[in-house]
Amino acid sequence: MTFWVELIIAVLRILFPAVIAEATPRQEDARPQPQLRRKLQERIRRTWGPAALIVATLCLGGCARTIYIPHGEPVRLRETVKDAKVWVMGADGQAVAGVMDLPEGWYALPAEEN
Repeated sequence: MTFWVELIIAVLRILFPAVIAEATPRQEDARPQPQLRRKLQERIRRTWGPAALIVATLCLGGCARTIYIPHGEPVRLRETVKDAKVWVMGADGQAVAGVMDLPEGWYALPAEEN
């Protein structure tokens, strides 16, 4: 039994320094390689260029669903609108510019023009 333990220990003593030396970065590994970088960029452009164009065309081409809401119909806010610019009535009945958060769940509709 001790023979096998000693054999394993001897093998590990040989392998560990080799593995550690291989894993340690060398100075030539860290040097910038502009030619390799250009080759990789060109390969990515060739591979992903047409695919990116197709994806952009599909996404920007109106594949999303649009719902038409007639003028004057109220809508309910799905999320809070931060720092919305609003008009509020002052004490003298005049419209005053203000800023507030419109909470989720509130209804919004356009003002009727008279």
